[in-house]
Amino acid sequence: MSARAILDDVLATVGADPAGASPAGGADASGASPTIGMDPAGAPPVVGADASGASPTVGVDPAGASPAEETGQPGQPGQRGEEVTLRGADPVFPTPLRVGELGAAAIAASALAAARLLARRTGTGQQVTVDVDAAAAAMRSWTYLADTAGATGVARPPSGAAPGGAAPGPRLFFATEDERWIFLHRRAAHHAARQERVLGSGPSDREVAEAVRRWKGAELEEAIVAADACAALVRSHEEWAAHEQAAAVAELPLLEVTRIGDSDPEPAGSGDRPLGGVRVLDVTHVLAGPTCARTLAEHGADVLRIGPGSSGDRNPMQRDTGHGKRSAVLDLKSADGAATLRGLIGGADVFSQGYRPGALAGLGFAPEGVAALRPGIVYVSMSAFGTRGPWQDRRGYDSVVQSVSGFCDEVAAGGEPRFLPVSALDYVTGYLAAFGAQVALARRAAEGGSYHVQLSLAQTGRYLAGLPRTSPAERAGLPAELPAGRLAELLTETDTPFGRLRHLVPTAVMSRTPPRWDRPTAPMNHDAPVWE
Repeated sequence: MSARAILDDVLATVGADPAGASPAGGADASGASPTIGMDPAGAPPVVGADASGASPTVGVDPAGASPAEETGQPGQPGQRGEEVTLRGADPVFPTPLRVGELGAAAIAASALAAARLLARRTGTGQQVTVDVDAAAAAMRSWTYLADTAGATGVARPPSGAAPGGAAPGPRLFFATEDERWIFLHRRAAHHAARQERVLGSGPSDREVAEAVRRWKGAELEEAIVAADACAALVRSHEEWAAHEQAAAVAELPLLEVTRIGDSDPEPAGSGDRPLGGVRVLDVTHVLAGPTCARTLAEHGADVLRIGPGSSGDRNPMQRDTGHGKRSAVLDLKSADGAATLRGLIGGADVFSQGYRPGALAGLGFAPEGVAALRPGIVYVSMSAFGTRGPWQDRRGYDSVVQSVSGFCDEVAAGGEPRFLPVSALDYVTGYLAAFGAQVALARRAAEGGSYHVQLSLAQTGRYLAGLPRTSPAERAGLPAELPAGRLAELLTETDTPFGRLRHLVPTAVMSRTPPRWDRPTAPMNHDAPVWE
């Protein structure tokens, strides 16, 4: 399967062309709101064939030619006649998973949606190009972030236990009494403290390992989750497929765009950039959610990031996903903070949130409540495990979902589980969320309405797991990093309140409106919580 075929799948999932025109006219005869990405019976769409078994026409022009073509090599000129050009193929990094091609398809989908929003206003199209190797690097974007002061080259953390090539920290995988492996999310101090209370252990790797050895894996997983911390029993793909939560995720499409309220049509952007004039509230934390809003910012959206405090300012993930945004602190548990957020919602077009399901709803910011505050809002929700099943409310991260759903088992080495060399579940989900938000904005422009875009890391993981693998022969001798010259082409330097930082440029190339970030990344309390 190629990046082009994956892109066709992504476009087909929303049940409409990338410009967002709804084939159903917004609601059926009964007045029920349609759920895009589901057939009338509520089953996931059969991607790759229509009801007659023929190939889908989504992403195909009236002459039958696909707008997405794969041509040329990464970094080299390609043909210019297509609407979308995808160049290169996996493997980019030495992993069997097609993380570069999936990343390229998600990035291309979001850029194509932006291009078509602009074309809807101006009548002028443009070329979108995405290189698979650049997309693969974007799947671990934060690891390339470096302070240039005193740097002599790109500051890449060594390959370690954490996803995305993070530098080694506390031990993450531990053997249990029943000879299973369990992942403990110990990089957040509050999670580690809760785990240690369950284990009755001290904080050192040795103390934790000895305590874990006294537990059966599945029992420890549930005990730590019950203590409001994160743990994940390492499962094979086959074991995960038999799990009740995996069955629930299998009933969901890759993403959903659902109409949740009525409003008059509104323009989707203004000016000479695709999302000029679009206001986005980014109420998320690492990593998928901030990637969604950062992607909207690179197409011209005015993004205001809202966080509870500045404790994460030193986190490279937070810094790297802050490009293009203003950043402000609000305590949403306080009356004043909640009131300020309600005022901001009244002026927003997109409300993007990535907290555990129910967390914001408990503070009065459920999708329907936000739509009542601001008819016409596009509400984006990203979760770990989706909207169905016994784990739908469970907190989780890319590392947790990789562990439970077979990826860490598949790439195990030396008898121990490992993570993929990229955080593909996080980043792909973020780019798909940006795509879904733009589909919803286009629907709002055509039909009016408020919309709910829903995705999860587990849904993205299920799609990735279903792709064909690269072969050992293809991966043999493949270096762990892009060539230095190629990597240099993908990097830039920016003066920021943190100092001068080296980081990746936006991955998509657009012929008329090159993606860019108009603001440098900044500390969380850098700006006032107001619209400019």
